[in-house]
Amino acid sequence: MAELQRLLTLLKELDDQLAGCMKCGMCQAVCPLYAETGREMDVARGKLVLVEHLSSQLLNDPQGVQKRLERCLLCGSCAKACPSGVPVVDIFIKARAIIGEYLGLPPIKKLIFRSLLPRPRLMDGLQRLAAAGQGLFSKKADPILGSSCARFNAPVIRDRHYLPLATTPLHGELGEIDEPAGPGGTKVGFYPGCLVDKIFLDLGRDAIDVLRHRGHGIFVPGEQVCCGIPALSSGDRQGFERLVGRILNQFEDADIDYLITPCATCTATIRTIWPLMAEYLPQREQQRVRRLAEKTRDITEFLAEGLDETPGETQHGSGEKTGITYHDPCHLQKTLSISQAPRRLIGANSNYDFREMGAPDRCCGMGGSFNLLHYDLSRQVGQKKAEDILATGADTVATACPACMIQLVDQLSRTGKSIRVAHAVQIYAETLPQRAQKEQS
Repeated sequence: MAELQRLLTLLKELDDQLAGCMKCGMCQAVCPLYAETGREMDVARGKLVLVEHLSSQLLNDPQGVQKRLERCLLCGSCAKACPSGVPVVDIFIKARAIIGEYLGLPPIKKLIFRSLLPRPRLMDGLQRLAAAGQGLFSKKADPILGSSCARFNAPVIRDRHYLPLATTPLHGELGEIDEPAGPGGTKVGFYPGCLVDKIFLDLGRDAIDVLRHRGHGIFVPGEQVCCGIPALSSGDRQGFERLVGRILNQFEDADIDYLITPCATCTATIRTIWPLMAEYLPQREQQRVRRLAEKTRDITEFLAEGLDETPGETQHGSGEKTGITYHDPCHLQKTLSISQAPRRLIGANSNYDFREMGAPDRCCGMGGSFNLLHYDLSRQVGQKKAEDILATGADTVATACPACMIQLVDQLSRTGKSIRVAHAVQIYAETLPQRAQKEQS
């Protein structure tokens, strides 16, 4: 009875949020999915109509509603363009949670979100096993990108071009770090996110190097767990809350001034989605969530603020400049309104010639679990982004989201053009004095 009452409360909240939708169709003009399919049910306006009748649809066709709501990148393009300010992504996330509670999770998702992701040691063991065996099933695809592809068309992997798992996660390599505040007067918690922890270890190392160079003390927990967005996107509020609790416990007693992450999706999740969903938690837990959310900063935003005032931001290198362009991650640009900070970091490196691509904020098509469930659509959207990148003639494309990096590697690897994919922080890290000394030695 209590569960049913909670569902009814959630439905009432959705009705209140939907009141502002004028059905004007502005979302249709910016939706990357609608651009590929031309189907009204794939655009926000069509899904909002579905959500308006969610209570009756739950009884008539709950699986159908779930499938239609899953056909969304959650990129926030519609919310950004909405003249009425309807929080479309928030509504869809809550609707998925309602349907997830109503239908229950499939066993495989329950295993992943509730038994594997909250247990970092178990995840580390699985990573080591997977990393040890991945060479048997893959072959090199692009040496510049470091991408691989499957030797045969396998489930999930299919014909993707992907980056291999590291044999040891970043947190396993670093161990726990607990440094006092440095000359900068601040101590930051560093939360790498799953993809940096397990694939983009170089990015994690570069981020820590830059933070230390800027005079900040650093705290890194000895274990790493997911921020929870995959669980919540799949409608698993219980798994999401379990992961949130683990991260709160890791950072609560660390006496940090900021929580820094190099992942746009993790930043947006902790800063916006955590407080949104915290209203269903006990009061004390709500307060803990809000405190950490308020401290959370994207690393590009954090570093760019002191860029001009920090001594030693000199560039090194000589000769012809390398062409570089930048892709705006949806969660950074549309959710958090951060676009100039990563460009400033790139501009601090005089070895690059910056070239703005056409529609830099157009979604790359990754969408997390969307890429797994609807790969053909994800690839179609991603191919347009690859074409925009190639049109600049740049040798490198930077971004500020590891998930976008995964998608860009996949799409660019197929072109055979060997365009390097990097994070804006990695481009900035190349300016550090120790990097110049290393190159000269």
